[in-house]
Amino acid sequence: MRVDKKVKEIFERGEVDLNREVKRFLEELACKAENRKSVEKLLEKIPPAEQGFSVKSVREDRESH
Repeated sequence: MRVDKKVKEIFERGEVDLNREVKRFLEELACKAENRKSVEKLLEKIPPAEQGFSVKSVREDRESH
């Protein structure tokens, strides 16, 4: 992966291991993408709420107090 020389120098002065940080970032990004895919599969199995469900639920909650 190519990085601008000035950017690389900034990281080196700050004693930051750029390769390690990029690798960690990409691993986290891959994990998030995998989790998103799993959540989407779960959501596909859940049927949509009936029309007016939200309004009814909020009204019931307000009236119960």
